[in-house]
Amino acid sequence: MGGLTMEQAFVQAPEHRPKPTVTEATGILVIDLSPLTASDTDAAAVDALAAEVGAASRDWGFFVVVGHGVPAETVARATAAQRAFFALPAERKAAVRRSEAEPLGYYESEHTKNVRDWKEVFDLVPRDPPPPAAVADGELVFKNKWPQDLPGFREALEEYAAAMEELSFKLLELIARSLKLRPDRLHGFFKDQTTFIRLNHYPPCPSPDLALGVGRHKDAGALTILYQDEVGGLDVRRRSSDGGGGEWVRVRPVPESFVINVGDLVQVWSNDRYESAEHRVSVNSARERFSMPYFFNPASYTMVEPVEELVSDDDPPRYDAYSWGEFFSTRKNSNFKKLSVENIQIAHFKKTLVLA
Repeated sequence: MGGLTMEQAFVQAPEHRPKPTVTEATGILVIDLSPLTASDTDAAAVDALAAEVGAASRDWGFFVVVGHGVPAETVARATAAQRAFFALPAERKAAVRRSEAEPLGYYESEHTKNVRDWKEVFDLVPRDPPPPAAVADGELVFKNKWPQDLPGFREALEEYAAAMEELSFKLLELIARSLKLRPDRLHGFFKDQTTFIRLNHYPPCPSPDLALGVGRHKDAGALTILYQDEVGGLDVRRRSSDGGGGEWVRVRPVPESFVINVGDLVQVWSNDRYESAEHRVSVNSARERFSMPYFFNPASYTMVEPVEELVSDDDPPRYDAYSWGEFFSTRKNSNFKKLSVENIQIAHFKKTLVLA
């Protein structure tokens, strides 16, 4: 299923291969966002939510939300469309195959950390026409490739994308509040977005002890909102600093929830008050798995650096400014081939602070 055949390209280095059993994560916050949609919500309730989001962003870089206001019917239509697409014959999926220059559509040969992932994906941008992008000098062209003769596919995903954007801005406001910033302080970065949605299909894998659905990585953008089905497979690495010893733990699927992943941009904007979490996807030999991440990303012209309200003489900027558009393009291009060097990371922009 999925047309994948086990080969050497999928094999992780021994130190990165999953163990036969992964401990279920304990301590990841499940945050009920329903006060945001209540008619009588007061400022104290919102501040309490912001404090929960801040604690989760500081301690884990991950949290789970329920009571989020996204209609169950919207999620059901999107997931049905996802399953219908991946059930198509290989030649139908290949008709909307993406390329290095046009990175939207179907793909089954993505690499993470220079190892091929055991999955097939379909990428799209939420808006049509998509966000503007430069096309000179090999820069990416964002143009959706919609499959033909798949009724309701586009409509279901556009409906889902609209709901995800609304939720994203609610979460962004809570993160700003948790950092003692103006609630809409970060909104301006998202006037022209490079946000995209990915449909993931992880077929049963004959060698789940050797391969990963997605290798270890951190998300480069601001926030990721993840729908995952009941099968499970999302693993997060505990930080050594919190006593976890760098252990991988499994994020248990919670019905009618989304997993929220704090990305590298929030880490930089917060000047390391919050930290994006390293995560991966394990596969299994018995059941296929579906997930749907919404990658909430700013405008390509955004210069990323710690926000000025969070730096001082005592806590100077910990990162040099960098271009999100150039960073994003480099990361996307690296998905297509094995590189001879490490992919670009925010650590490459980390300042060396000299203590007086």
